Amino acid sequence: MENKGIINNVKIKDKKIYCNEKPYFIKGARTLKTRFMDKVSEYGGNSVRIGYGKELKEVLDKANDLDLTALVGLPIKAERDGFDYDNQKKVDEQLKKVKTIVKNYKNHPAILMWTIGNELDHIPGDLDYNLKLWDAVNEIAKTIKKIDPYHPVMTVIGTGRIEKIKDIIERCPDLDLLGINSYADIYNIPDWIRKYGWDRPYVVTEWGPSGHWQRPKNKWDVVLEETSTEKAKVYKERYEKVIKNDSRCVGSYVFLWTNNRQERTHTWYNMFHDDGTEKEAVEVMRYQWTGEWPENRCPRIKSLKIEGEEASDNINLTSESICQARIEAVDPDNDGLKAKWELLPEPESFASYAGQGETKPEQINNFIKEKFNGGKKIKFKVPREAECNYRLFVYVYDGHNNVAVANIPFYVS
Repeated sequence: MENKGIINNVKIKDKKIYCNEKPYFIKGARTLKTRFMDKVSEYGGNSVRIGYGKELKEVLDKANDLDLTALVGLPIKAERDGFDYDNQKKVDEQLKKVKTIVKNYKNHPAILMWTIGNELDHIPGDLDYNLKLWDAVNEIAKTIKKIDPYHPVMTVIGTGRIEKIKDIIERCPDLDLLGINSYADIYNIPDWIRKYGWDRPYVVTEWGPSGHWQRPKNKWDVVLEETSTEKAKVYKERYEKVIKNDSRCVGSYVFLWTNNRQERTHTWYNMFHDDGTEKEAVEVMRYQWTGEWPENRCPRIKSLKIEGEEASDNINLTSESICQARIEAVDPDNDGLKAKWELLPEPESFASYAGQGETKPEQINNFIKEKFNGGKKIKFKVPREAECNYRLFVYVYDGHNNVAVANIPFYVS
């Protein structure tokens, strides 16, 4: 889409998006600043979801250079941030800040739409939130549309207590669309939209693998993560069954198009690995956006075991013992595979809400004692410290910038 220097005139007509009078289906990714943004464009995507920050102009300029549009998140505070929606002075100050941002950036040629906050209704602990929140959201939407009639406005919700859609319908008539963040429950969105009467378009603003709160745990309360191969299967299925298949859905922003987000683990949501190599989820989105698979495909993981046991077997190892781990993987192109391993302690605590920040634990050094078969089988020494949980990570490379990743937790007794 050649839009350099031209303001996008975006309208909602017949429950569809039209950008400069042409139908527009969002093939988007949630990026962090400009990281891997060029890959969105190269692999057939057309839009990025970005947050507001001091680098906003730089990020928008980069998107425009790549012929990408941007869904811009406005800095609206939630009650979980300590914001009080009964404090009208604070509500007015927040609205004033939004007006300034929209006035400053409304003419940027990369902007597609505005989003008013992210999951503003969510409070850790599932407490009730102040319904005046939606009154403030609607006032912001109304104000934005007076300043900028060329870019639609939405807010973004999660899927907890989804009946809130009724409150949004009642209190937010000035929203043009609804953004929904969803993971394993994405299949329910079409029915929820019907059940609660949302008659405007929606965007799946954040989706990907099953969330860490949706996965099974072992007996020590450690959540079990899917392999990159398993995740790729659900990325494909969820895109095809919901995003491409529901006429009221006008596109999506896949999560998370980066390599440096630590949330529960450093591999859970990142679609790229630490070193910039690409996981199979990236390959899947290339196919969904272009209809063609890349020439060289990612390795696939068949199994990961310690002493013949899988993650679901509640692996219990003895302190300072020598154990064997094995990864079974195949490559569609018959590329020679090499594996690297990393051992990390399980963090003792996690952020109560995504985005509050988590830090990757310090790795255990010199734990590998022997390697076999290109590193796909190892003998390793169990850490000395007992009554602790650890994760053994493995990264399988094909030599063509592709990687498959997996991890397996164990308890030391």
